Amino acid sequence: MNPLLKRLQPYPFERLRQLFEGVTPNASYSPVSLGIGEPKHPTPQFIKDALCNNLGGLAGYPATAGDLALRKSFTQCLKTRYNLALDPATQVLPVNGSREALFSLAQTVIDATNTEAPPHVVCPNPFYQIYEGSALLAGALPWFAPSDPARNFAVDWSSVPEEVWARCQLLYVCSPGNPTGAVMPLDEWEKLFALSEKHGFVIASDECYSEIYFRDEPPLGGLEAAAKLGRGDFKNLIALTSLSKRSNVPGMRSGFVAGDAEIIKAFLLYRTYHGSAMSGTVAAASIAAWGDEAHVADNRAQYREKFAAVTPLLAQHMDVRLPDAAFYLWAGVPENVYGGDDCAFAKALLAQYNVTVLPGSYLARESNGFNPGKGRVRMALVAETAECVEAATRIVQFILKNTDPS
Repeated sequence: MNPLLKRLQPYPFERLRQLFEGVTPNASYSPVSLGIGEPKHPTPQFIKDALCNNLGGLAGYPATAGDLALRKSFTQCLKTRYNLALDPATQVLPVNGSREALFSLAQTVIDATNTEAPPHVVCPNPFYQIYEGSALLAGALPWFAPSDPARNFAVDWSSVPEEVWARCQLLYVCSPGNPTGAVMPLDEWEKLFALSEKHGFVIASDECYSEIYFRDEPPLGGLEAAAKLGRGDFKNLIALTSLSKRSNVPGMRSGFVAGDAEIIKAFLLYRTYHGSAMSGTVAAASIAAWGDEAHVADNRAQYREKFAAVTPLLAQHMDVRLPDAAFYLWAGVPENVYGGDDCAFAKALLAQYNVTVLPGSYLARESNGFNPGKGRVRMALVAETAECVEAATRIVQFILKNTDPS
């Protein structure tokens, strides 16, 4: 058995299941889950039609690199969204969702042959747990850069010591961030590009939430930032995105990666052996989805509506504000409610009001004696607006009921 498997931490939702063991939710309320970031808006009909109309794609083995029409749909999307011109033959690849690609990219780029000084993988803290797992199974050591509450939970990259950067082989960037929704500005990208150039590490830019934002200016993408800074070859940079959140098709497992042609070439070699080709049926539906922006704008409008309704309700009683982007609220538990304990808050909320939220400490690791997720909960506003408002109303009632007057 691979001994590295023993290093893996339980997934947040397994920990949540354990926390809720023995809890009987209040049957007076219908269940509302804000725990899992699974899109709940209806899948657009035209995507369903494209899937059903191309079932012939099931009859043959697909190419790992995808066909040219699929890759051109990626580059056209990048042109439309970021005004970038990438080569569909060498700078993009289809992937089976960004999660799969985030994991397998680490196995491609990390060299852990020096067991006396294992490489580092730097990632945000709190973070998407795939970053940690991919690093550990590649033989690397994760290093967690904390978010800064004073800057709407943007990552404090300056906290990473020089000796860690010197051993870094892969940096995970998540912008817009999960769970905080923070978006990285150009000056931070410039800092990271300079560090990458100095130390030679690869930057994996996780951008699966890029189309859900609340202000007029869309989030800056990693490839877009590189182009603005005169780094049009995208050296040591790979951007990863998917249709799951953009088009409400999490079950389709469809996305793409784009960037440095040399890394793409090595990634294709790995994926050929890994057996991760995209079905021709899924590819046809993906081409349709990537080629349409109207449904993306409609999806974004639905999220804007629910965040505008929910955030003010909760902000009166919790430390929470509108994020830059993504579909999470990263809310502080009041100190006078269960002592600000995020786990106790989540457990009692389920028992009393049948609402599920995810403890923030499950999404982070203790670093320098502090877990930056402690005392916060993540709320995924993925259900319809009325259901999210109902959940927020119950949370307010729960806080008022359980506030310690002392």
